[in-house]
Amino acid sequence: MTVPAELPVTGPLVQFDADLIRRHSRQGPRYTSYPTADRFTPGFGTADYLQAVSRVRAAGAAKPLSLYVHIPFCESLCYYCGCNKIITREHDKADVYLDYLRREISMQARLFEGINQVEQLHFGGGTPTYLSNAQMDGLLAHLRRAFDFAPDEVGEYAIEIDPRTVDPARVHVLRAQGFNRISLGVQDFDAEVQKAVNRIQPQQQTVAVIEAARAAGFRSISIDLIYGLPRQNMRTMRATLAKVIDADPDRISIYNYAHMPQLFKSQKLILEEDLPSPETKLDMLALCIERLTGAGYVYIGMDHFAKPGDDLAVAQHEKRLQRNFQGYSTHAEAELVSCGVSGISAVGGTYSQNEKKLEAYYLRIDAGELPVTRGLALQADDFLRRRVIQLLACDFALSMPALEKEFAIDFGAYFGSELQQLQALQEDGLLRLAEGEIMVTPKGRLLIRNICMVFDRYLGMPHAIKLERLRYSKTI
Repeated sequence: MTVPAELPVTGPLVQFDADLIRRHSRQGPRYTSYPTADRFTPGFGTADYLQAVSRVRAAGAAKPLSLYVHIPFCESLCYYCGCNKIITREHDKADVYLDYLRREISMQARLFEGINQVEQLHFGGGTPTYLSNAQMDGLLAHLRRAFDFAPDEVGEYAIEIDPRTVDPARVHVLRAQGFNRISLGVQDFDAEVQKAVNRIQPQQQTVAVIEAARAAGFRSISIDLIYGLPRQNMRTMRATLAKVIDADPDRISIYNYAHMPQLFKSQKLILEEDLPSPETKLDMLALCIERLTGAGYVYIGMDHFAKPGDDLAVAQHEKRLQRNFQGYSTHAEAELVSCGVSGISAVGGTYSQNEKKLEAYYLRIDAGELPVTRGLALQADDFLRRRVIQLLACDFALSMPALEKEFAIDFGAYFGSELQQLQALQEDGLLRLAEGEIMVTPKGRLLIRNICMVFDRYLGMPHAIKLERLRYSKTI
């Protein structure tokens, strides 16, 4: 897709203000959904999910589907990782898992028969490229029998890869198998940092994969980085950024490492004395913004950067960017069907999550039922607040009159207390309230999670405060 001529690719679209960040950074959600996944309850089960699918079918004029497939296996442990994963070199375990996964896919496909066109597919993990070519062929063939996939030029078919698990030939095979977007975990190119997190990944290996993806015709190549890892400093960050910019990916995600060993046991293997100070982390973030925007990347929001002609940047410019459980998306309005252990679906105004443990997942499939273990049915207030948070996180602006018309409310009356809280943020320069609009300033964009939190009615509930402290990372 070519970038519209009027797309504003220059100017202070994001502005780093260390003092503002120090004063406002606090623990809070990332809003890949609203309500957030920690609000799901075990009272929502398979029967509730089936009712949601029935509502979608009854509504008619079904939208294209988005599919997520979770492959939980990794050959080695990255100490920083908070994903749902299984560390094993016994690849026959994947054969067992794939058998159950195909059975779940078949169950889902029967539910969506007749309204099953897929325009978005995302393979995540774990390490999806843990699977062999033959295993991937079999799984993709089953998916294509079960669902009707849009042609390559229409659909977005993405896979997360660990460059240590593929060579250039495998990259070409992935493209031939139907994937047209690829995301590479890199985190950092410095050898000492890699050693400290148990992820040795030479630069040449990563660059070879990127070059192969470009030669194979992948439409989008994305790199994931993390700042705040052990043994990182300004020197290593400058070097890594220079190498990433030289590699010229279409998208770059730079995540703030959240050291939460109380939640993720593997993080206990990281020496806290090796972690950079909070001030150094802020300096790293400032450097990332300076170097990437200087190299021509557009700040999308919440750690994401993209070239001006990338679909994410174009969608944001055209005000059709959204967020889902995979982050920013151009297809978030689609019904999201997730298959595999721990997968989260968003169907018919509900969220539902699969069993997180393999044994429980297998037992549910053997019983002939979908492995839904918890979820949530959205209420009218949830839909409204979700819309507000989506607009702020994606467009950095919203129109109160437009929301009043869409939801038949008086915005000022409904969100009276929230508007009072926004006044304080306005005084600090994070946003502007004017003529029925909320407009996030360049300084406020880095603190967009804080602004969204104002509209989250679940935050601070007495029974949840302790859990929030344990589960949420700092907003910056």
